[in-house]
Amino acid sequence: MSHLLWKTLVLSPVVLGVTVLVSARAMATKVPSSSEDIKAKVAQAETPIASSASILLQTEQPKVNQQLVAQAKTDDNKVLEEVNRYSSEGKNQNSLSQVTSVSQFSDVQPTDWAFQALQSLVERYGCIAGYPNSTYRGNRALTRYEFAAGLNACLDRVNELIATATADLVTKQDLATLQRLQEEFSAELTTLRGRVDAVEARTAELEANQFSTTTKLVGEAIFAVTDVFGGDTGDANNTVFQDRVRLDLQTSFTGKDVLHTRLAAGNAAAFSQVDNGGLPINTAEGTQTFQVGSTGNNGVIIDWLAYYVPIGPAQAYFAATGGIHSDYAATNNPYFEDFDGGNGALSTFASESPIYRIGGGAGAALTLPFGSGGSFFKPSSLTVGYLASNANNPGVNQGLLEGNYAALGQLNFSVGDRLAFAATYVHGYHGAGGGNLFDAGGGLAGTNRVVGTGQSNTLSALDASSSNSYGISAAFRPSDKLSISGFISYHDVTGFGIGDDYEAWSYGVGIALPDFGKQGNVLGIFAGAEPYAFNRAGFAGNDIPYHFEGFYKYRVSDNISITPGVIWLTSPGQNSANDDAIIGTLRTTFTF
Repeated sequence: MSHLLWKTLVLSPVVLGVTVLVSARAMATKVPSSSEDIKAKVAQAETPIASSASILLQTEQPKVNQQLVAQAKTDDNKVLEEVNRYSSEGKNQNSLSQVTSVSQFSDVQPTDWAFQALQSLVERYGCIAGYPNSTYRGNRALTRYEFAAGLNACLDRVNELIATATADLVTKQDLATLQRLQEEFSAELTTLRGRVDAVEARTAELEANQFSTTTKLVGEAIFAVTDVFGGDTGDANNTVFQDRVRLDLQTSFTGKDVLHTRLAAGNAAAFSQVDNGGLPINTAEGTQTFQVGSTGNNGVIIDWLAYYVPIGPAQAYFAATGGIHSDYAATNNPYFEDFDGGNGALSTFASESPIYRIGGGAGAALTLPFGSGGSFFKPSSLTVGYLASNANNPGVNQGLLEGNYAALGQLNFSVGDRLAFAATYVHGYHGAGGGNLFDAGGGLAGTNRVVGTGQSNTLSALDASSSNSYGISAAFRPSDKLSISGFISYHDVTGFGIGDDYEAWSYGVGIALPDFGKQGNVLGIFAGAEPYAFNRAGFAGNDIPYHFEGFYKYRVSDNISITPGVIWLTSPGQNSANDDAIIGTLRTTFTF
């Protein structure tokens, strides 16, 4: 055996020791990583007290992440995280530099379990590199680039030692230590090798079968069996089985923006209510969320096309079709609000304040945070938005600026992490030809109404009208198992003709018990008055139409929930002479 080969062999413990130490360092992060994963799952399971614009109280990003459902982490999600982490290797890597003493590492203490090994490798062999800020970062997993840099430093030192080696460079004690390390870490190294092989295999499978590098699909399907009871209304309706499906293609071009292209289909319709004389009641009371946006016969349409993108510290929103104010403004109604999806309240009234139902369509909005410099209210934000109902129509008194529109301004405040509230103003213009105040973008001469009585909704068919609406909403979470939220709104409609003016009111309060009986379940109770108006010419009834609702969302699995619930409507059509209506619903929601 040549002298050079012998020196290479006796120095091999240094290289192997470094490899073992690096492997142990990677495995040392296993417990913290698992802990962080658990925290992430818990955070996802908790519905935020306020929606996105109320920054402090959210657990997910602004309605940029308006998803049809919250997706819980699965094993595949973990694999995707690994893929994302590996794909970003080599980017923004801090350079490594050689150190001559273990004391140069500010984050290495004599009490650390690997201190003696590091001290030996640094001060005896001089082949451990650190970061420019004098840290070693031994409690996190290293990347392949960092491993290569550290290994290269040791190989350079090996070459140097070979050239200047002496006979007593490596002792029997070194060989004994190396043998002990090999025996001690053999099982861990084998396990780690198997895990890496499994990750690489699954990564290859994901890459071969991925839907898109920039787009993910989020879907929701609702099956609902529902019926209405009470007097003539009960006799005029039958038990129905209705459905609605939404498929949301969420595309990101920079990693911070999201383009939503949502396909929808459904066959759901609200119940027709009848007065004691057998005549239809002109009202939208009791409308349920899965009945919003129905295509009637399950025909497929693009019902929402919107783009979220950050602009500096602000969050911008652009809607080409199907935009509503709650897409970008905080509604402060946690556990009840689900953007008319299948995981919140049953009714459109209980899900959000009616003020957000005024207008909709195409337009833009901006949410600008402020108050981060020690303000009592922090973080807070200002939201402004504009939506036009007939923005695509080039006709007379139509279009983006001349047709029906609604402009919103909202101040959002948070106090600590338990209380959030907002003050909202909406100015609307409603052209001649009829229509409804709470139409969610139905537009000129539209028959669409999603909440409230006919007295509060019906606009003049002969003359245009303008509306000024004011609302306050708040959400309070005294504990993780209790949420209280509520709203009040006032609407002043000024018609351009004689006798077209009227005022409308609405208010409600809800109590939610998250994780009631099981993690992911929600028990919700809501009560209030749907939008109503008094003393309108041509309308009978000046009673307050109270709305009571209770539901229990039972989480069967991460992707399936069953929600039985009851809606009780008193004085339908604002007339106490009409029999109360009771709606019973069993809703099943599939999310994927």
